[in-house]
Parts: sequence; structure tokens; C-alpha cells
Amino acid sequence: MIIRPATPDDLPAILAIYNDAVLNTTAIWNWHTVDLANRRAWFEMRQGQGYPILVADAQGEAIGYASFGDWRPFDGYCHTVEHSIYVADTARRQGVGAALLEAVIAAAREAGKHVMLGGIEAGNEPSLALHRRFGFVETARMPEVGQKFGRWLDLVFMQKRLGDAS
Repeated sequence: MIIRPATPDDLPAILAIYNDAVLNTTAIWNWHTVDLANRRAWFEMRQGQGYPILVADAQGEAIGYASFGDWRPFDGYCHTVEHSIYVADTARRQGVGAALLEAVIAAAREAGKHVMLGGIEAGNEPSLALHRRFGFVETARMPEVGQKFGRWLDLVFMQKRLGDAS
């Protein structure tokens, strides 16, 4: 497996991974799947903002992806980003998420970001443990702020200080 920048050719795999997370997990709090045009627009927006999209590539196939973007749209938050990592169902718990997290942290540091945030569903212990392993700390726990699969979900914010902002 290698971690590399995503290309438009990766969009069908990214779409499949995203839609699987929508349909089968609480990693994404959307209820409806999206189409390729949606992922293409997201890809172009991230590129236009200068933010990376990284894929975990196993034998030419994207089996996971990660990115980060602005946390809030106000000037004072320009050095804080929120990341997302999604891994194909068949590739979970095999180190893909860790490799992507390590790479997205490095990309944020390279971009001069100061803090990286992750919003994680409180019941997703594997993701919480992964983030703790990489030095993220829990900074907020927000009860019942979302809903999926007919139940209320708690949101945990974890953050990692990356270094001094430029």
C-alpha cells in the first residue's frame, strides 16, 4: 500500500467508499448517497482551496482516502482544519486509517496549519483510539447533536496541535 495524491481517476472508488459509509456507518451523518458529480465537485473544490486529497492505493486501487479543509469560514480560524478519513469496508483494521492519518497530519503541517480537528461519533471506539494513538486529545463531547439509523448520536471533537502557524 502507498499513500499518494488522489486523481480524478480515483473518484469512482472514493464515491463507493463514501456511499458505503453513508449507508452502513455513523462515520458520516448523511442519510442519502451521492453521485459521481457530487464527488467531482467536492474534489475540484478541495483542489481549488489548495487542500490535499490523499488515497491509500493497494495494487492500483484506492482503498481509503483522507482530506482536510477549513474548520470554520472566519479569518481567525485560518490555521485550524478539520480532517476526514474513510476506508473501504474490506480494508478496515489493516492499518489503512493509520497510514492516511499520518499522511494527512504531515500535509497539514506542510501547509502551515496549527491545529487539526476530527469530529468522531462517540461510539466509534476504533477511530477514537486511532486518534489518541496519534496524539489527538478529546476537547469536546456534544450529546445528541446528530441522528442516524433512528437514534441520537453524540459527537466527540478531538484535536492535535501541529505546530506554530505561519
